[in-house]
Amino acid sequence: MLYWFFVKGLGPIAHHRLSPAVSGLNNVPREGGAIIAANHLAVIDDALIPITCPRMVHFMGKAEYFEGKGLKGKFKKWWFTSVGVFPVDRSGGSKSLGALEHAREIIEDGHLFGIHIEGTRSPDGRLYKGHTGAARLALETGCPIVPTAIIGSDKLQPIGTSIPKKGKTKVLYGKPIEVAKKPADEITHDDLRSLTDRVSAAIQKMSGQEFVNEYAQKVKAELKAQQAAEEAE
Repeated sequence: MLYWFFVKGLGPIAHHRLSPAVSGLNNVPREGGAIIAANHLAVIDDALIPITCPRMVHFMGKAEYFEGKGLKGKFKKWWFTSVGVFPVDRSGGSKSLGALEHAREIIEDGHLFGIHIEGTRSPDGRLYKGHTGAARLALETGCPIVPTAIIGSDKLQPIGTSIPKKGKTKVLYGKPIEVAKKPADEITHDDLRSLTDRVSAAIQKMSGQEFVNEYAQKVKAELKAQQAAEEAE
């Protein structure tokens, strides 16, 4: 699969440029399904986990990556599919259910599923409130969650840039959070929120980020509206 071509072929180049210091690899289960739940600071986060994790990690990618037109659009769809990324409609609700079902199949088949629990990149380097999708998958499958902290990627690739600067990053794999399987119809909102907050707290402890108890998408929308209002004046 192209995934391993990227990791083995392009990985050394990424290592040279991003210099990831890695710790906690012993916390990644050697076999069986599990969730790698990470913070999200920059686009290159989706390269840092594959080049540091000893097992293949399947990720969700925004649906727009798979909907491009022409040769470029077809190439992007082929590339993301080949490296283990599958589309998700980030508007949420029923539109996201298909992606969650696919993620569940990945876990139940004994593979690793990776997710950025904030749902989008942090707009300012802080850690934002986590979405409950990872918690739901863990509770429904009984798989462990590995809290994962990425540090420094936003300094090498600030928002609005495409090519990262050369520098140092860190990827810290935390102690797995064991989760007991629960029937889907017995999972409560409190179950989801409690487990999600536990994962966020573990990430925050490793990353040292300031925590914001709001969704990053909401903050981004407010910043965009504020910018539009200022430009209209």
